[in-house]
Amino acid sequence: MRVLNFGCMLLLAANIAVAQNTKEQWEPLFNGKDLKGFKQLNGKANYVVKNGEIIGTTVPNQPNSFLATEKEYGDFILELDFKVDERMNSGIQFRSEIKDANDKCNVTDKKTPERVHGYQMEIDPSDRGWSGGIYDEARRGWLYSMENNPAAKNAFKHNDWNHYRIECIGNSIRTWVNGIACAHLIDDMTPKGFIALQVHAVNDPKNVGEEIRWRNIRIQTKKLKPAADDNVFVVNTLLNNLSPEEKRMGYKLLFDGKTTEGWRRAGKDDFPSSQWYVENGELRLRKGRSVMGGSGADIVTKESFSAFDLQFEFQLSDSANSGVKYFVAEKEPAAGGIVGLEYQILDDEKHPDAKLGSIGNRTMASVYDLIPAKKNGREKIPIGEWNRGRITVYPDGRVEHWINGWKVLEYQRGTQYFYALVARSKYAKIPDFGMAAKGPLLLQDHGAAVAFRSIKIRELK
Repeated sequence: MRVLNFGCMLLLAANIAVAQNTKEQWEPLFNGKDLKGFKQLNGKANYVVKNGEIIGTTVPNQPNSFLATEKEYGDFILELDFKVDERMNSGIQFRSEIKDANDKCNVTDKKTPERVHGYQMEIDPSDRGWSGGIYDEARRGWLYSMENNPAAKNAFKHNDWNHYRIECIGNSIRTWVNGIACAHLIDDMTPKGFIALQVHAVNDPKNVGEEIRWRNIRIQTKKLKPAADDNVFVVNTLLNNLSPEEKRMGYKLLFDGKTTEGWRRAGKDDFPSSQWYVENGELRLRKGRSVMGGSGADIVTKESFSAFDLQFEFQLSDSANSGVKYFVAEKEPAAGGIVGLEYQILDDEKHPDAKLGSIGNRTMASVYDLIPAKKNGREKIPIGEWNRGRITVYPDGRVEHWINGWKVLEYQRGTQYFYALVARSKYAKIPDFGMAAKGPLLLQDHGAAVAFRSIKIRELK
């Protein structure tokens, strides 16, 4: 028999210790017997323990109810199983808080003196299919709807047990439904808070008595190891920031938050610094049309793009009018300035342009004078606050416009429908309007104060 020397024995022991320390360390959040470690907040839905499960049941005339952990969690990985009534909506709160409804956290429900608010992983059995999305309860609303990742809409299993995973590490928040990656949010509003199981309020008597059941609730808080990279679309709310995942997928900033590098006056080589300036990480345009006339102080990227995913944040002033143009043709200026397909940026309530054109095709997020944006009212486009715009142009010519996480239109360049729209627009006499193979991006000077930030792009192939 071979005998190990003392040094070898120490090395073997150290290797075993390392292996044990790097192994996932799960802790149960629910003991399977009672609700020890939890407290109920907001509403008075029924929560009971039966057969190793927490069962939540809807009751009438109550706001949303939450069974919350007494302990707060910052960085963690949470996994649990649940089975929900097909007619019911629910969710898993995390990094959540409860404060006075009138405090600066901007809680929206003023009927209750205290209101749970914070991140929620959605449970949605409806045809909408948004299970796995991230909602900001009683605060900012949808941060990551599953319209951003439609391929994962089918991950949810109806009338069966589902497995959820939430990964919160630093500013990175990721979700999985039954092993399928759903949402990826980069956000820093709430670094820690409680975890809670929601029973949604019901208004229709026929929805009283619906149940959701949870089991196998466990958490990791030590030696957290992020899941492998995926190609899920990332919503990043941090100012002028690219996450490691965005960099890996090929995104780059078009505005560094400090200088106007990479931009110039449309049709010129200079930059209109008398009109545009950088302040607090924002690219801002002063009110008052440039004396240059024509394209005024429109600015364009020094680079040109063909197929791309462009994201940007913008801030409107009262009665403002601006736009983001793409496939810009600088050598063929029209009477009103340099032309291109335009993502309209407008105060729909106060600017008269919203009522011109045809069937609303000059309103916010429309393809200006061509295609109206079909908004549902939930986009929330406040004046003076920041909004998220997105333009996606695919290699096959399909184009999408998004506003605050909602896709509001889709069309395809080069189709008969597209040509017919151009023929009835103000661009009818411009040859091959909107059909350039590539072109710079343009931020429009329309005489109104407007600001942009977090402008980023990924070229698509």
